[in-house]
Amino acid sequence: MTQSPVAEKARSDTPPGLARLTIDTPCWELSVDDDDARKVAPQELVVMLEQLFLIRSFEERLLELAADGILHGPAHASIGQEGAAVGAMSALRSQDKINGTHRMHHQFLAKTLNHATVEGYEPLARPFPQGLDDVVFGTYAEILGLTPGFCGGRGGSMHLRWAEAGVLGSNAIVGGNPPHAVGYAFADKMAGRDAISVAFFGDGAMQNGATYEAMNLAALYSTPTVFFVENNLYAVSTHLSEQTRETRLAVRGQGLGIPSIRFDGMDVIAARRAMQTAGEIIAERGGPVLIEAQTYRHLHQSGPLRGSAFGYRDKEEEEAWLERDPVRCFPDQLRRLGILDAEAIEALRVRAADAVDRALSRLIENFDDTETRRIQPSLWPDPATVEHGIRGDLSELADRRQLEAEDVPEADRVEAKFLDVISQAMLRNMERYDGLVIFGEDVHRLRGGTAGATRGIGERFPDRLIGTPIAENGFSGLALGTALNGLRPVIEIMYPDFALVAADQLFNQIGKVRHMFGGDFPVPVVVRSRVSQGTGYGSQHSMDAAGLFALYPGWRIVAATTPHDYIGLLNAAVACDDPVLVLEYNELFAKRGPVPKHDRDYVVPFGKARIARPGTAATILSYGPMVDTCCDVADESGLDAEVIDLRTLDPLGLDWQAIETSVRRTNALMIAERTTRGTSIGARIATEAQTRLFDWLDHEIVHVTGTESSAVVSKVLEQAAFARPGDVERALRLMIGRGRAA
Repeated sequence: MTQSPVAEKARSDTPPGLARLTIDTPCWELSVDDDDARKVAPQELVVMLEQLFLIRSFEERLLELAADGILHGPAHASIGQEGAAVGAMSALRSQDKINGTHRMHHQFLAKTLNHATVEGYEPLARPFPQGLDDVVFGTYAEILGLTPGFCGGRGGSMHLRWAEAGVLGSNAIVGGNPPHAVGYAFADKMAGRDAISVAFFGDGAMQNGATYEAMNLAALYSTPTVFFVENNLYAVSTHLSEQTRETRLAVRGQGLGIPSIRFDGMDVIAARRAMQTAGEIIAERGGPVLIEAQTYRHLHQSGPLRGSAFGYRDKEEEEAWLERDPVRCFPDQLRRLGILDAEAIEALRVRAADAVDRALSRLIENFDDTETRRIQPSLWPDPATVEHGIRGDLSELADRRQLEAEDVPEADRVEAKFLDVISQAMLRNMERYDGLVIFGEDVHRLRGGTAGATRGIGERFPDRLIGTPIAENGFSGLALGTALNGLRPVIEIMYPDFALVAADQLFNQIGKVRHMFGGDFPVPVVVRSRVSQGTGYGSQHSMDAAGLFALYPGWRIVAATTPHDYIGLLNAAVACDDPVLVLEYNELFAKRGPVPKHDRDYVVPFGKARIARPGTAATILSYGPMVDTCCDVADESGLDAEVIDLRTLDPLGLDWQAIETSVRRTNALMIAERTTRGTSIGARIATEAQTRLFDWLDHEIVHVTGTESSAVVSKVLEQAAFARPGDVERALRLMIGRGRAA
């Protein structure tokens, strides 16, 4: 944007009493010329050109399939932006990790083609290699939603993953992926592996809070991360100047202490040099580095039309950028340098197009006939597998020793306080797993964090107890990245309400990542969260998040009511290859109970409830502090209720065998929860129980829970918000008397 002389003068004047701060973090503009291209081996240049042609042909054909109705879903083409991807990937190795956004065909293909390319490969000197054919075939199959795809067709166009090639997953949430790349790099750094991780995203994501949280975390922990922003000037149809006052996106790094490089993203060699330079900076001083590629997508956000067709940019602008199209300019450069002649360039173009058509002919019947072609029916996934991969089969826990409290001989027991066993169990798991790392606010200070849950860990494992900034979304995403790259992270969310700040990473990302990418890899993330109901912390600190997490079936949810069960459930959660929410109730922290004297290695299995109080007149399902409340009510009132401590709360993990056995005997069922009604899980349990247990119920299912009101600070109003013993007793008397609930 051109500034007027008056504006320039105003900017240069320094008001009295002010001195400009010196910023030591550099921000560079990179320029290249033919000499930079001459430094690249001719063979590599030809490989890059072949990739450029292949990616362009790949997407042009994809848009044709979309127009014919064969592609199900959007087609976010990268046409115009391929040069930056091809150049950047030529400077990466297979062990380097990348992720990207919904527009990632170019980056995915360039990275995976390089991974599949054998050393010494010379295009035109031999037929197109089978390994590269397989990449094109597998990518098309994935985008078309077919079984031979890299994710079995689950991810489609926007969720591409091939971990072996270093692509750990693209992301359809704008700004969702940068924290993961920081996590990949964190894990590599912690393990001493020589690798960098690159997050690709656009100018739109540059305005997103998660991106800034990720950049700050990467700078804070000096992770070998490259933030690669493709500045194509438009977030869908919104011009960059409408998104931000400072349109030079590279300068954003300076405020976070991140060296930055800005370059012509239409120039393949410039992209290669920028990525090489970023790698050199990381090798010399550590990461991260921010790269801004000034590039352009020739088409609209999705589909085959140009942006001018929608009125948000003019044809003159589009034509000016077309003159800089890498598919035009890079071949011209290689011809000018004497690397290839026009005939060889055309041969490469035809060769790439043939590879694309060859892959599609394996996937589409009658591919050459646009009137009759269709997906090969045998390649569609089996509908019966629709739920495969939501969560694992728990085989990783099969060899873990199970132990219930009643199975511990009295002589081998010792009384322990609930709060103490939390830190003891965490410390024991830190000893057991070298890859276990804890992330959370203040977890490294205050002698064990704000609740004492990490007491003793900082002295033993300071490098794996990470006190984070107040950035729940960022460090939750970072933790996911570490899990996808070999670590076992534990996230401490100080209060469950704060899970809403991290909702994208906890639910769109962690809760879905396994299923949408095929389901055949572990996502060992544990979230620990303290429920502080009844402590006067008010509406924004008093939530019980069980009902919130239960909306996303990828999460397992556990809640212990006794110290013994906490140890076993936490051990199971840390060893589990699925995401697990571990609820810790402040009301129980002072509770004491028997635990084994010298044993902290057992597990309490998921999906197995505990009979907290036997009875015959009614069955009560409960969890957390409400279990003791229900037992006390039954004992003190003389009402003979059986109280079942669910322990596992997620809807897919409930112990229906124990519940059914009890209801067959009592013929009445109550679900009792302390929490407010809106975020409770009881309504969902009641719905399924009605279906499963109808034949044995002599009374409607009763749901005791708090009010619709969130807790407020006033003590009497807070008490009124949550379910109380009197609520349980009234409902229980009604059930046992077989009266109708009000």
